[in-house]
Amino acid sequence: MNAMLNYIVWDPDQIIFNLGSFQVRYYSMMWLIGLAASFLIVKKCFKDRNIPEETFDPLFIYAFIGILIGARLGHCIFYEPGYYLSSKEHFIEMLLPIDFTAKGVKLVGYRGLASHGGVIGVLTGVWLYCRKYKMSFLEVMDMIGVAAGITATCIRIGNLINSEIIGKPTGTDHGFVFKQLGEDFPRHPAQLYEAIAYLTLFIIILLIYRKRKDLVGHGFYFGLCLAGCFLFRFFVEFAKEVQSPWEEGLPLDQGQLLSIPLVIIGLYFAVQGYRKTTAAK
Repeated sequence: MNAMLNYIVWDPDQIIFNLGSFQVRYYSMMWLIGLAASFLIVKKCFKDRNIPEETFDPLFIYAFIGILIGARLGHCIFYEPGYYLSSKEHFIEMLLPIDFTAKGVKLVGYRGLASHGGVIGVLTGVWLYCRKYKMSFLEVMDMIGVAAGITATCIRIGNLINSEIIGKPTGTDHGFVFKQLGEDFPRHPAQLYEAIAYLTLFIIILLIYRKRKDLVGHGFYFGLCLAGCFLFRFFVEFAKEVQSPWEEGLPLDQGQLLSIPLVIIGLYFAVQGYRKTTAAK
């Protein structure tokens, strides 16, 4: 990675180290760091509310599986249905981290994960968790809302390291030159824009939570996180390249169309959550 004139030549190594044929990548590590940070924050929220630790422990499994399945299916169905639904082999590739090649089956990991699908997945996982452990759904989602921004930040940093979900050309001498894509012109580092926005939102929510723990329970933090993340996502999409060819020429891309209902839902819960908390005093 070298700074040249007004732009940055972006060419980081994506692999941290190798364990035999298994590669440990920065993208996977950023996912783990983000999830670990959220785990610790939500655990502290449970402790603040005097909820037994044994009740908290299963939540991570439900949420993690929900996010992984939802994000994977979301990418395949929202962005590449023509590929993944076109044959039995491709359908299996949607479910398992493999590719079918002329030489056989190759383990490749999940190379496509969509945040909108991840939201649906975590909502489903938490709902199942709450049913089993007799917890309030909005209470749990509020605690997750306090922490979710840091996970989103880490994921977008992972996308930047992978040189994926790139921005449009800046048309100036400013920006990132994504060398691994074989390019020599600057683009908007849209992944970095999102990472900074999500980190800022996380800090704001965390500061509010430290002073207003009473807002947990009616959906305020869940709604604020959801609306904040996807409102910025809506606007940053204007600086991004489309992820699927069929989006070319549309006034709004798939990411924006999927973000609109999530922003509306988030605003509803944030406003209602604040009102209910205030009315209960």
